[in-house]
Formats: sequence, structure tokens, C-alpha cells
Amino acid sequence: MRRMDITMKPRLHSTLLLITGLMTGVFVSIGHGVFAERDAARATLPVEELRTFSDVFGRIKNDYVVDVDDKELIENAIRGMLSGLDPHSAYLDSEQFTELQVGTTGQFGGLGIEVGMENGFVKVIAPIDDTPAQRAGVKAGDLVIRLDDTPVKGMTLGDAVKIMRGKPGTDIMLTIVRDGLDAPIKISITRDIIKVKSVKSRMLEPGYGYLRISQFQSKSADNLVDAINKMKKENKGSLDGLVLDLRNNPGGVLNGAVAVSDAFLTKGMIVYTEGRIADSSLRFNATPDDIIDGAPLVVLVNQGSASASEIVAGALQDHKRAIIIGAKTFGKGSVQTILPLSSDSALKLTTARYYTPSGRSIQAEGITPDIELEPLELSSKDKNDITPLKESDLSRHLDNGNGEHEDDKNDKKDVDTEQMLKDDYMLYEALNLLKGLAILQARIQ
Repeated sequence: MRRMDITMKPRLHSTLLLITGLMTGVFVSIGHGVFAERDAARATLPVEELRTFSDVFGRIKNDYVVDVDDKELIENAIRGMLSGLDPHSAYLDSEQFTELQVGTTGQFGGLGIEVGMENGFVKVIAPIDDTPAQRAGVKAGDLVIRLDDTPVKGMTLGDAVKIMRGKPGTDIMLTIVRDGLDAPIKISITRDIIKVKSVKSRMLEPGYGYLRISQFQSKSADNLVDAINKMKKENKGSLDGLVLDLRNNPGGVLNGAVAVSDAFLTKGMIVYTEGRIADSSLRFNATPDDIIDGAPLVVLVNQGSASASEIVAGALQDHKRAIIIGAKTFGKGSVQTILPLSSDSALKLTTARYYTPSGRSIQAEGITPDIELEPLELSSKDKNDITPLKESDLSRHLDNGNGEHEDDKNDKKDVDTEQMLKDDYMLYEALNLLKGLAILQARIQ
């Protein structure tokens, strides 16, 4: 795999960059600039407001109905301060900080959903592939209003996540509000160890590959290269086109998203970030070589495609390297920095916005596909339908002199394509577009 050309590369060697929904942010090193900013902030602390805080703290300690531990009060105050900023900034106690670090390895316990907060409820950004939540029928965009018998309203995101996580094999009941349904629905999910397989691939038809990335991990780009090389070998040398599926991909490791974009780009910027402090301004650039040698590329996205997925889709769209198909993406374009504290806890603080190569901010806007296409469910045609009669159906028809009929050779492909049409209409349309692009490219060369 080619090395990424990353501005400020030495600073990033010891860091892990994340840009997902739930309980994840962007790890960056804390340089001298951060400490200087913090020292300046201390010099201008709001004395009157801090006196009010001290008064409230004292009243609670003296007058509240039960005694409250000082540490609990301070941590709750910090949580409230951060939750008032935006949906992604948060205080992580030692347990949550550990869970965050474990979650980046691709194996953790829980239900298998990426979530955020919306109007006081837990919103599903996307269910992760092959997890209990996906198998139970949880969908991107669902609003969770109860966890078992406990209302979600009034909880912090961290509190809700803590309830959803638990011992593998135990059950939890999610009460969900879903667009298009008149009443809430209840979905029972059995917790399990979540092992995320980042990259899956297969051949759709001879010459045309399919590659799905369910979540960006540190090794996603390496896994992508291995998968594409395997498909090339299966196709005896090269691919005529590739479908890259980023639907319901909630994000993940930024370096992985940059490297995946770089695999298909030969030059130019991939993504950049801008914030108030120097360490939050980063530039990521592509390096030469395209792993599919310029073959047509179609990218599938939907409302569950967030963060790192939007970086990839936006970069490939801006460079006109791919056609983006599907529904408008989630729109998470902010970067969270994990700042470890002295007590084994950490701050997850929004420090920057990221932008596509053309300067578009994805925050609260998302990526608009080149071709907007909503998922459809198609039923099989009526068995009583009469198949049109062809010359080859006639008894004693004249042979074409070419040996085996083309229809006979394509029988299996037609069956596979018909099944794809029923199972995944969006993928079916992506394959048709890919074949059209491949034909056009061959004719103009």
C-alpha cells in the first residue's frame, strides 16, 4: 500500500484519528500551542461566574436532600458544560475512556449501532454490519425513546450508551420511533461481542467488482488493497469497474478514510480541517497511482453514511473520480479531539470542521449524490405473466452458426442479476451505470 502524503506527518505518527458518531472523536497530540491557549484562558477566567458556580456548589452540598460526593458534583458539572456545546463534545470518565480506546480495535461488546443525540433522544446514525442491531432490524434514522422501561429523555448520550452496552447474551428492549410508522415499535436485541469486519468484497459479474466498507478502521485501506487484488486475480488481471458501498457506514478512523480515498486518486487534496488552534488545521493529499487504473467507480451512500464516509464520497466527487449514487448523507463534518486528563479521564472536544477538496463543509449539510436514488423493494413478476416469444424459442429454429447460444451463456448471470434486482435495487442500478461508464470509456479511448 502506498504511503499517504500527510501535511504535518511527524505529529500524526503517534496519534489515532477518529471521526464517528458515538463515543469517538479525533485523537491528536497535544502540542505546546494547546498549553499556551489553555494558560491564556486561565488568565482571563470569569471571576463573577465562577463565584456563582461556587455558590451553587455550596448550596447543593449543604441543602440537597441527600449528601452528594464532591467528585460526582464536579464531574456532573463538567458533563453539563460539555453537553451544552454540541452533540459530540463530552466528558469521558476512566471507564468510558477505556471503552473508546477498545472500540477502535474493531472488537467490543454491545448492540452494534452508532448513535448520536437529537432533541433529547438517541438517534441511530447507522447499524453496523453483521451485528445484533442490524439483524434485529434497527435502521439508520431510528429514534430510541426507551431503553427497556427507562425513558431516554433527559439522559446524556454516555448514560444511554452505558445502558445499551452490557454482558453478551443479555437482552435489551428498544422502543423506537421510525419515519413512516404511526406508532412506536419495540425491538428486542441480544447483546453480543461486536467484531467488525471492515471490508467485504465479491465479483458482481465478470469484470465488475463490489467492495463494501462497513466502518473505517486503521487497517481498512490495507484490507481494501488485498480485496481488490484478489478480485483482479479472479478476473485475470484487471477490473472493468468497481462499486464502493459506503451505505450505513458511520465513520471511524480518519487515516483509514484518507488512505481509502488515496487508493483511487493520483493527485490533489483529499480533505482538510480548520479550527481555532494551530494543531487543528491539517491537510491530507493524494499520492500517485490508482489501484483500479482509472476504471469507472460508483460509490453508494445513504443517510447512514457519516463522517469518514462523507470524506471519501466528497473527495471522490470533487475530483470527479466517481459517480455518487443514493440518498443525502448524514452531515457530520466536525472533528473531535481526545484530550487525556490527569485522572485517567478525558475530554472529547470539538476542535475543527473538515472540508472537501473544493472547500465544502459537510457539517449539518452532508454530501448530495450525483444521482439521488431511494431504496426500493421489488416483488417478483406474476407467474401468469407471459414471457415474450423469441426466435430461439421456436421449434426447429435456424442455428446462428456461432455454436453456443449467447442466451445459454448468460443464463446464470441473468439469474444473479434478477436476484440482485429484488434484494438490492440501488446496487442493481449502480452496476448498470458502471457497465455504461465502462462501455463509454472503452469507446473514447
